[in-house]
Amino acid sequence: MNVLLLILRSSLLVYLILIPVLTQAAITRVIYSAGEVQNETRFNDVIEILCTALEKTRSRYGDYECLPDAQIMPKKRVLQELEKNEHNINVTWNPTSIELEQRFATIRFPLRKGLLGYRVLLINKENQPKFDQIKTPEDLKKVSLGQGVDWNDNAIYENYGIRVIQGKYSQLFKMLTANRFDGFPRGIGEILTEYEKNKERNPELSIEKNLLIYYPFPYYFFFNKQDTAIRDRVETGLRIMQKDGSFDAIFNKYHQDAIEKLNLKGRNVIRLSNPLLPKNTPVNDAKLWYVPVR
Repeated sequence: MNVLLLILRSSLLVYLILIPVLTQAAITRVIYSAGEVQNETRFNDVIEILCTALEKTRSRYGDYECLPDAQIMPKKRVLQELEKNEHNINVTWNPTSIELEQRFATIRFPLRKGLLGYRVLLINKENQPKFDQIKTPEDLKKVSLGQGVDWNDNAIYENYGIRVIQGKYSQLFKMLTANRFDGFPRGIGEILTEYEKNKERNPELSIEKNLLIYYPFPYYFFFNKQDTAIRDRVETGLRIMQKDGSFDAIFNKYHQDAIEKLNLKGRNVIRLSNPLLPKNTPVNDAKLWYVPVR
């Protein structure tokens, strides 16, 4: 009897030791990139989408952690970290390209409904007359545009012979006001916040009044190819959000105000093609895209 009791006690002790281990193993731990600058806010909408997708799938997949990486780093390094076996970062977001879809697992679900491809320019006030003369892609060759180092859409502008000046994101606003380039194309959901944040230090900064540049530029989640379980969970969550309206609610929360204030329908649209767009991009699925102008 004493031997049996000893065995039972030993088994209970092992079970109690294993409980926290098993609980921890059941948690989906999602580490996303912290951005390129301190206190980054440009991606709050995408982070909310990611965490909501995990929450929507809690009953099916269990508990989760959704946390930023401890370091800020440029996008190029984020992608390098995502590719490593250490999995210090296991998800990031980026405009898609043929190369990225070959390197990583993705979900072909445009996180901003394609809105990132609609671009309004930050300029210096004195240069508005110069932009008043621009009507076509050919006319864009008359100006230079500022872009981040290795941003995907650099190739779109360069494909049209438009001069692109590259710099670190944090330096581009100073470069613009120093007339290192003529215009800084920004996404609809980015430009108002960036303008407000930078106008005091750069009083000559202005939002260009007439142009709307458009190119197909879907923004996806990307994962290490080994992290299929995380990818599948996030995709399941996105599809639930699409059906129950929570995805559209986040989109409207972050972007509807800018869509209205920027007078998109009153702007001259310059359409550019995207040579980096993969052939299997779901461009014909109307549910995935927002079209502010025809």
